Amino acid sequence: MGSETGGVFEVEGGAPISGAVTCAGNKNEALPVLAATLLTSKPCILGNVPRIRDAESMQEILTRLGVKLSWQDDQRLRCDASDLSTRNPDREIARTIRGSFLFAPGLLHRTGKAVLPRPGGDRIGRRRVDTHLLALQALGAEVEVGADQYSLTLRDGFTGADVFLDEASVMATENAVMAAAVANGRTRIMNAASEPHVQGLCHMLVGMGAQIGGIGSNCLEVVGCRELGGVEHRIDPDHIEIGSFIALAAMTGGELCVQQVVPDHLRMICMVFRRLGVQTHFEGNDLIVPGKQELRIQEDLHGAIPKVDDGVWPGFPADLTSIALVLATQSTGTVVIHEKMFESRLFFVDRLLTMGARVVLCDPHRAVVIGPSKLHGATMGSPDIRAGMALLAAALCAEGKSTIQNAHQIDRGYERIDERLRSLGAVIHRA
Repeated sequence: MGSETGGVFEVEGGAPISGAVTCAGNKNEALPVLAATLLTSKPCILGNVPRIRDAESMQEILTRLGVKLSWQDDQRLRCDASDLSTRNPDREIARTIRGSFLFAPGLLHRTGKAVLPRPGGDRIGRRRVDTHLLALQALGAEVEVGADQYSLTLRDGFTGADVFLDEASVMATENAVMAAAVANGRTRIMNAASEPHVQGLCHMLVGMGAQIGGIGSNCLEVVGCRELGGVEHRIDPDHIEIGSFIALAAMTGGELCVQQVVPDHLRMICMVFRRLGVQTHFEGNDLIVPGKQELRIQEDLHGAIPKVDDGVWPGFPADLTSIALVLATQSTGTVVIHEKMFESRLFFVDRLLTMGARVVLCDPHRAVVIGPSKLHGATMGSPDIRAGMALLAAALCAEGKSTIQNAHQIDRGYERIDERLRSLGAVIHRA
């Protein structure tokens, strides 16, 4: 990753986050496109690959499957899956990362079998794999469910079909579209997720030879190609990381320029942050956060208390609800934060309470935030990627010193975050 990772972050709060930053490649696009390189025996080159722990775990799994990986430069990775030496991902690594389930279509297409452990990842509530398995079954896979693993078999290749997903799951859509890309015939995937990272994977598959209509909508029409070719594909900037930097700058009073963004990926993020008092604007493909903003929550009509809730794309991303909650603690006013998707994501709030935040956790999905709160430093653990980043944001605007344990959780989704924050004026060190 180019720097030491893991350990503990020691943060001295109060320094404004200011300057210019270019965000890393989208974590949630990097994982499926790495897995998609298994679909072909031809080399693929992936650009703007983020140097984060989850992407490195996917690369380690690929290497142990026999895929030859080589960096062409700092951000371009060549993947050659012409010689698969095994059918099963490394069990211990695969158990630590939810993205390991994305290897199923490639392994089934190339070898006819895949044995996958129950995937790991963030502990933010129950995360079903039912939708993934139902989609793969609809396209011809046979599934045997064990206590701690799933054994999948494909006898005569994937076959096109109408697939209606029982939830608009991002990874289930990605698994379905990868299988459909190499299926015999036409596939229609309905109730598909349409997030930017799903669109990125679809564009990669088109570059490899599949025909995909409806990209960006909730209905994908796919004409498969049994022998996909190689491709050079560039991963888009991570809109979740961009949202995190917007909040960091606003909370600490800094003036920030986020360079080379995709404005269409940020419309809802900027709209919701505006509700929390944050003004932003675009200059071409750069996003500007003005300095020294007076953060004030915008009430709904007739003085009603506003609500911030997540939703499927183009709704507000669930991965930013933790950051939005911390941002709200620094804005004048009251807001309801409603996390609809995961019943354990808001449990990090107890750490904020020890820092002095005024938050009422109503139930596993809803919290009322009354701001502004003067936060003070504390020692706390990072329970998952997004809560870890939210706690880091709280530490950066708090008075005094904070210690954030389990820094490796943040490293899973944010590239060299301590180095990059230091370059923007933060006082942060890795112990």
